[in-house]
Amino acid sequence: MKALTYISKGRFELTEKQMPQITDPKDAIVKVTLSSICSSDLHILHGSVPQAKPSITVGHEMVGIVESVGPEVSSVRPGDRVAVNVETFCGECFFCRRGWVNNCEDPNGGWALGCRIDGGQTEYVRVPFADNCLTPIPAGVSDEQALFTGDILATGYWAAEITEISECDTVLIIGAGPTGLCTLQCVSLYNPRHIIVCETDDARRDFVRKHHPEVFVTDPARCLEDVSRLTESRGADRVIEVAGTDTSFEMAWRAARPNAIVTIVALYDKPQILPLPDMYGKNLTFKTGGVDGCKCDKILRLIAEGKIDTTPLITHRYPLSRIREAYSLFEQRRENVIKIAVYPDSDGCTVEPDDIDELEQLGLDSCGD
Repeated sequence: MKALTYISKGRFELTEKQMPQITDPKDAIVKVTLSSICSSDLHILHGSVPQAKPSITVGHEMVGIVESVGPEVSSVRPGDRVAVNVETFCGECFFCRRGWVNNCEDPNGGWALGCRIDGGQTEYVRVPFADNCLTPIPAGVSDEQALFTGDILATGYWAAEITEISECDTVLIIGAGPTGLCTLQCVSLYNPRHIIVCETDDARRDFVRKHHPEVFVTDPARCLEDVSRLTESRGADRVIEVAGTDTSFEMAWRAARPNAIVTIVALYDKPQILPLPDMYGKNLTFKTGGVDGCKCDKILRLIAEGKIDTTPLITHRYPLSRIREAYSLFEQRRENVIKIAVYPDSDGCTVEPDDIDELEQLGLDSCGD
């Protein structure tokens, strides 16, 4: 089967791999029916994820159909349509029992799929702890509706939950990329007084205005001024930083009022500085880290009820055989891309000759055979 494989820093190749097998009684094999490319995949490509292992199949955003299950799997069975969780977790260790599944103590726990074990930009994937990490997709919910459940929607849901939002709050979301847009939908569930979205890209600001007309949209040049004006100069009650740029971390704590909560969702390519003397007296609470993605059942219910709809985020669709073209588009943010749905095919490796130089510059082989 074809699998997009992490070879080394700056190098992904579409390679041929054997179909995965059940190696633990708690495993399931899932036929991938739809996957997507995440910014975290680009971080692996750039060498910014030291725990990522060469030779693994990348990709952790996917839905599919259960192909087979181990003897200890009870919550799903072959033929079930499922959303795959970005994190695999045992459910039994100190951290899992408290809902902190990102910190699962099992060697295959936490963000393993597409990072430390083979992921989902392929045709079939082995999912450890299937009872915990596969969520049946409700009838009437399409693959595209469910696609982001296990990762960026789980991240947005987690971010909104830990930010402790009330109906009297002004919430600033920095970044209207895919995760920021999912976070926006989850923040809206709490009905805060104001939601402000700060984004650098004109097209993404327009996207927010079109799909969320109740939201105040600004850009980095005007953000602090707009936040001050909308909050009687106090600053935002809650700030969620999803952009991960060189300047967005500083903007997050500067935009927050004293005693606010600042939630850092972004994954940075380099260390950030916490200038404690400059923020002395603001008494800020920072919340950081990776998503505890164990609420997929709740998210899918919200999707089924029509309270969350992330299908507008899918701006492009590609077959697996052309996934390198999809990476090129996503990396360079051409054609106002937000998210790409990658579906299976049996066409093999097909790249137009004019695309090969561009793909090689991105570290993506034109064909890995």
